Amino acid sequence: MSTKPEGNERPSARTGRDRAPHLKCPHLLIPRLLALTLLRVDRPAHQRRISAPAPGHLSDTTSRKADPVTSAHPYTPSAPQRADDSERYTVGVDFGTLSGRAVVVRVRDGEELASAVHAYTHGVIDRHLPGTGAALPPDWALQHPQDWLDVLRHAVPEAVAAAGVDPASVIGIATDFTACTVLPTLADGTSLVETSLADRPHAWPKLWKHHAAQGQADRINELAHARGEKWIKRYGGKISAEWQFAKALQVLEEDPEVYDACARWIEAADWIVWQLTGTESRNACTAGYKGIHQDGAYPSDDYLTALHPGFTDFARTRLEFPLADLGSRVGSLTETAARWTGLTAGTAVAAGNVDAHVTAAAAQAVEDGRLLAIMGTSTCHVVNSPVLADIPGICGVVDGGIVEGTYGYEAGQSAVGDIFAWVLSQGVPQEYADEAAERGEDLHALLTRKAAGQPVGGHGLVALDWLNGNRSVLVDHHLSGVLVGLTLATRPEDVYRALLEATAFGTRIIVEALERGGVPVHEFIVAGGLAKNELLMQIYSDVLRRPVSLAASQQGPALGSAIHAAVAAGAHPDVRTATAAMGRLQRDVYTPDTARADAYDELFAAYRSLHDQFGGGELLHRLRDIRNRAVTAG
Repeated sequence: MSTKPEGNERPSARTGRDRAPHLKCPHLLIPRLLALTLLRVDRPAHQRRISAPAPGHLSDTTSRKADPVTSAHPYTPSAPQRADDSERYTVGVDFGTLSGRAVVVRVRDGEELASAVHAYTHGVIDRHLPGTGAALPPDWALQHPQDWLDVLRHAVPEAVAAAGVDPASVIGIATDFTACTVLPTLADGTSLVETSLADRPHAWPKLWKHHAAQGQADRINELAHARGEKWIKRYGGKISAEWQFAKALQVLEEDPEVYDACARWIEAADWIVWQLTGTESRNACTAGYKGIHQDGAYPSDDYLTALHPGFTDFARTRLEFPLADLGSRVGSLTETAARWTGLTAGTAVAAGNVDAHVTAAAAQAVEDGRLLAIMGTSTCHVVNSPVLADIPGICGVVDGGIVEGTYGYEAGQSAVGDIFAWVLSQGVPQEYADEAAERGEDLHALLTRKAAGQPVGGHGLVALDWLNGNRSVLVDHHLSGVLVGLTLATRPEDVYRALLEATAFGTRIIVEALERGGVPVHEFIVAGGLAKNELLMQIYSDVLRRPVSLAASQQGPALGSAIHAAVAAGAHPDVRTATAAMGRLQRDVYTPDTARADAYDELFAAYRSLHDQFGGGELLHRLRDIRNRAVTAG
């Protein structure tokens, strides 16, 4: 594949050798609610933050120089000004783990005029149930649907106001969500949280990282293989505990009354669209990747009966609905939704989508072989290919799951930014905090700077990045992290760097699995908040032995949604055309250094050895069982 700039792309700025050994980490997106973390959409403690962003702006503190613009669409925009009334715009809304972001985008060229962020009041509910204060069991993670509606009421109108856009010139709105965040509702879409069942934990939406359904997932997989169900191969041989069927089966088995009250089991990606349009719709992306919808059908009644007699009609009664293509118009804003958002009733609403998959449009990663890693609290890897292949351990392959006319493959890592935040949440020596304060750095920046001065392998450590389980390629959320090589001389920056490297090794496992299975990766592209960390990006380039390109937008999912909104509104004929006009990409920003890559090969061999040794789960599962028994007994 040519490396010349194409469309909105920019040429490479520097090679791996050009970078100084001490890299200054840019400002990170740090919600105080969960200490310090590296998230895509989450912001400090204040509820809302409005900005008129520079679409290509990478950081306020990086020393990277701006390259000459080779595209017809400027990478660095002019100073914010009131929008041209003759232009047309769309709004993209990205619902993340801790907050939601709205961005206003010009449909002609993808220029981002302004954005606004609204932090969820309840955040991740993983300890006590709101209202009752009841303690939640281990591995639970819930959310409050009111938090999502508040994003529509606050972030959208504030972004439109900041952009200086006449609401009548906004022709479409689209949303994306964390995948496999699912909830039970009544037939009219009312969340069970709004009913008398609100004191029951299973009535609440289950966040993507709710991992308490691993036992149900194991049985789903065992039965599928025993019966020779052909769909199981489309998911790498394993259905995840994060997905729709495992979570629904958990509800049935642990609270049948809630299950009986559930008329519709729906992804939050579709539920929020329901609230905007007043009518139910289901998108092809979540149905395919998270709902086991393959070749036009869900798993059969016979299979579901064998799984549990009460589960026979689950797909037929709680999931079944015509699937909408990505970028299609599924309805219009109702009067109520128009009042929430400040937009005009009747504005086009696009089919729901997944945060990772929709970002492919923003990063111009819809063409075959362009692997996009959306790196935030976790990482999702998506890539298109013209061939249908069964690849062990991937999250799924769906025809048209990312863009029409090709097979979309998904893989992922259950924790990445969350791992780095975990290091800080466990505490660092006071001397480190004092040094950070003196230098005006946050602790992530301080640890990154100290870690950047080390030679590869200088810390003597290797870690397994399974602190939130393993999504790919082992698909086991009851695995846990491992850190090997600790001595009395080990420093916090050693652990920090070892965990940065572990996530890169995990990504290399995924890339190698895809290519071994017949899906070539021609280019590696990164989007999300973690792309700001230069050390991390260089580590990925060295570990993968390939250049790393960057999505130019700092709000890729929201921009991707805005692109899909433009298609739904008829401003562009299809997603590929809209992507070419509105997406933005920096090509080959980081390139591998041969000497470091050789050193990382040796460390990766150690990682692979640990991966294969502990990946069977016998020891790690035993430790988790011991923990769970101790916690529940207490």
